[in-house]
Amino acid sequence: MYHYSLSQWLFFFYFYCFFGWCFESTYVSICERRLVNRGFLRGPFLPLYGSGAIMMLVVSSPFQDSQPLVFLAGCVGSTVLEYVTGVVMEALFKVRYWDYSHKKFNFKGYICLESTIAWGFLTIVMTEWLHKPVEYFVLGIPEAVLSAVVTVFTVMLSADFALSFKAALDLRDVLVKMEATKKELMRIRKRLDVIIAVAGEDLSAKKEELLVDWKNLGFEEIRQGIEERLEKLKDAVSEYTGSTLHSLTREENGREELLDLLAQYKHSIAEHASLKGMKDFFQRDLIRSNPSMSSRKFGEALEELKDSVQKHKGKKES
Repeated sequence: MYHYSLSQWLFFFYFYCFFGWCFESTYVSICERRLVNRGFLRGPFLPLYGSGAIMMLVVSSPFQDSQPLVFLAGCVGSTVLEYVTGVVMEALFKVRYWDYSHKKFNFKGYICLESTIAWGFLTIVMTEWLHKPVEYFVLGIPEAVLSAVVTVFTVMLSADFALSFKAALDLRDVLVKMEATKKELMRIRKRLDVIIAVAGEDLSAKKEELLVDWKNLGFEEIRQGIEERLEKLKDAVSEYTGSTLHSLTREENGREELLDLLAQYKHSIAEHASLKGMKDFFQRDLIRSNPSMSSRKFGEALEELKDSVQKHKGKKES
């Protein structure tokens, strides 16, 4: 059983946060072929690794005489931590900072068998080899010095966490607003279909188009559809001066509705472009630091933001 003071436990946590950041950032940088400051925080710390390391120490401490039990304890404890962390973060921020959906034997993308086995082996490596020299080093530091160091790190990480947490919440709000603009465009497009149909076109001929599964359409497809419908209305008015469509657009109510739809369309497009611009540095950095982040509900919007961040980086480098 491990017997440490609060300062020592905190120092272990910060050390393994830093160690995990070094490991993860190196791995992702190699995969991406560019330097990546991996993680949720802006500083060189990954809290999941720090929490995982402390979890490994705690759950494995009763089984130090049996490596198989240490392995199993590490598998269970760390997997539970990873699952809970993943669920809570997605519930708060609407994005996944890791996703195992593409791996075999995964559970809802939060955990997978491969990761669980890796946690088990990491628990053995840490308890048998890694933690012993770290423990020896920390126990040799005077308590007063250790408390001062831990206090400095606590202040730094607290400030970093506050900024990163706000950036993640702001990013969530951007995704929600982008989805709202998409839904608004869907509403405009459907209303234009109805206007075209009522204005004199054969409704039966439009049936397939009017029954489109709107939810499966992307933002650009919806935008292009609206442009086509506006163009169709414009052409119809100019060509068929005696048609019902012409009468509709000449009537006060019909003309006002079309003008209102056009104004709403322009506003939605402008708002979407503004949101997509990603002017906030912390939000851009959060996306750059987590290239594999995904979102089940806001996937298309998130991919647009990723593309925008890449283009912004390209312009800055050029």
